[in-house]
Amino acid sequence: MDTTQPVRGDFDRQLLRVQRDLLRMGALVENSCVLAREALCDRNLDSAQRLHRHDKQIDKFYRQIEMDCMHLFTLQAQPEAKDLRRIGAFMQLVRDLERIGDYAEDLGEVALKLFPYPVHPLMGRVQTMLDRCRSMVAMCLLALSDLDAKSGLEIKQKDDAIDADYEELYALLAHQTNLVGSVEPTVLLVLAIRYMERIADHATNIGKRVAYIVTGER
Repeated sequence: MDTTQPVRGDFDRQLLRVQRDLLRMGALVENSCVLAREALCDRNLDSAQRLHRHDKQIDKFYRQIEMDCMHLFTLQAQPEAKDLRRIGAFMQLVRDLERIGDYAEDLGEVALKLFPYPVHPLMGRVQTMLDRCRSMVAMCLLALSDLDAKSGLEIKQKDDAIDADYEELYALLAHQTNLVGSVEPTVLLVLAIRYMERIADHATNIGKRVAYIVTGER
């Protein structure tokens, strides 16, 4: 009796479920980025406080998806190369998503510490950088949803703009000559732009991993 087809069918169903869970986790991560923007740029205390609860949900997805990926390896005695490629990429993708969620939470913590201070003169530039990061996260999730290699690779071009933002803002923050009062707001914004730069890096990684799933080329 040939049991290959039933096993293959179960494998495909569970693989699709993992992909759907990744997208559900991605939606939470994307929302965390929205909350981070509201906290940091709109000085929304409620959004800053919600980020911690949000991150716990993201971590729960992270652990479950990792376990499900490991289980997938046991379902096929001789998995095809494309199956191994997809599962391996999913395990890396879920780490990238989890890290983006962590950095969004870190931005919320920065926002909480900035609340007592007046709005920094460079906050408008910081907001522009954060909006670009949010756009990259949305793009990488769309590429994952559609398994679109071309769109996944195009995200790298956006990352170059984020790197330029980071370098310009760091130089402006590090070489301020008109500081009055505490240096803490400046130090916190240096941390914030670093977190944003890392969010962009992980979004770029996700785009590359999507392309790898589709093409098999790194």
